[in-house]
Amino acid sequence: METRHFDFVVIGGGSAGYAAARTARESFENVAIVEEGGELGGLCILRGCMPSKTLIYSAEVLHLAKEGKKFGLNIPEAAADMQALHQRKLTTIEGFASYRQEQLGSDRFHLIRDRAVFVDEKTVSLASSGEKITADFFLIATGSVVNTPDIPGLRETPHWTSDDVLDLDFLPQSVIVLGGGIVACELAQFLNRVGTKVIQIQRSKRILKECSPESAEVVMQVFRNEGIDLHTGTDLKSVAKEGGEYIVHFTENDEEHNVRAAHLFNALGRKPNTKGLSLENAGVETKLSGQICVDKMQRTANARIYAAGDVAGPHEIVHLAILQGEVAANHAAGKNPEPVNYDIKTGVVFTDPQVAAAGLSLEEAKEKGVDVIVADYPFDDHGKSILMEAKHGYVKVWADRATGKVIGAECVGKDGGELIHALAVAITLGATPAQLLKVHWYHPTLSEIWSYPLEDLAESLKNT
Repeated sequence: METRHFDFVVIGGGSAGYAAARTARESFENVAIVEEGGELGGLCILRGCMPSKTLIYSAEVLHLAKEGKKFGLNIPEAAADMQALHQRKLTTIEGFASYRQEQLGSDRFHLIRDRAVFVDEKTVSLASSGEKITADFFLIATGSVVNTPDIPGLRETPHWTSDDVLDLDFLPQSVIVLGGGIVACELAQFLNRVGTKVIQIQRSKRILKECSPESAEVVMQVFRNEGIDLHTGTDLKSVAKEGGEYIVHFTENDEEHNVRAAHLFNALGRKPNTKGLSLENAGVETKLSGQICVDKMQRTANARIYAAGDVAGPHEIVHLAILQGEVAANHAAGKNPEPVNYDIKTGVVFTDPQVAAAGLSLEEAKEKGVDVIVADYPFDDHGKSILMEAKHGYVKVWADRATGKVIGAECVGKDGGELIHALAVAITLGATPAQLLKVHWYHPTLSEIWSYPLEDLAESLKNT
């Protein structure tokens, strides 16, 4: 069988892969995308960002309807129609997926629906056809898969993953959620708000370990206020299914617990999807976490091969995956691109209240030896959030004392994912609090809350 050669081959057709292929096509004539999945579109569109946020928003509307009396409204009954909710999600993501499929299948690329396995440093074999493909450059963008830790009984017990929860067309009576990460928390609150009894079990002392302890405390309190049975600081002992019920045995504060529910949702994180690629044949190295080792240009230990997105880390965020894919393709084309600057990254957790952050975290700033000055302000003392009954949370801003520039910010509250971008722009452009106070912060808006900590920072910096 004849071997085909390409200038640039992308393995994986998700956000990172498509961004890399699109960028590579600007410089290379012969670009191929190898995708083994049954559906085209990638995790974000098909089983991640878009379906989850569609459902979460519907659940927020339902929650507000149920809280109608707080707003002087008489709404006698509000309930989720799970089949209609499911259909709305399918219709919504179809628009995004069809566009991506159209782009991947265009004559700009050679789309190969198969699984790639590395044979050597410059060759992959296609699992189904046995055909071999060589390339000047490869990019691995195979994403991540659900992680199933070694908890006694978990592997042997059929359970839901996020894919299953996002595909529900009925209302579960009760669900045990294992995990307290971003996906676990977003979907636990979704399930609770549509009417499912939710028991959430987190191994560490707090949920949302990716976020600050203060932000996690706010979300934990809201979860408990809304009726989620939340357990933290636990040691999972066993998982089993008996008589149609799932039973999870764990300890919390040295006390033994057994909880039961009709369904079990494993939300204990994801891991890089590298199984079956035979990376060792290509000289590609991985970390203990399973992530592929890359340099600032996304190159692996094999200079012909790049990696981007969840499979490479360090953050599982779509816009970073896209930037990584673009950097890799431009570097392969000899364009000497700027590497991704993680010091100005933005992150959002779509719980309610939302948790959003931009720039360096306080912990990261401390590790870099930056002398920071911090100011914050609560939502429960802010006009627009009070009239919206959105009093949970706060905004916090920190600046580098030496330069006076804002280097980080956090927003825990209503629409935090939207509000954070005002500070993300400021951080990216290197603005100071005094400069930001020149902005016309309109009253009454949620956004004007930023002006209060910025005033405190500007005053403190003036006196240093």
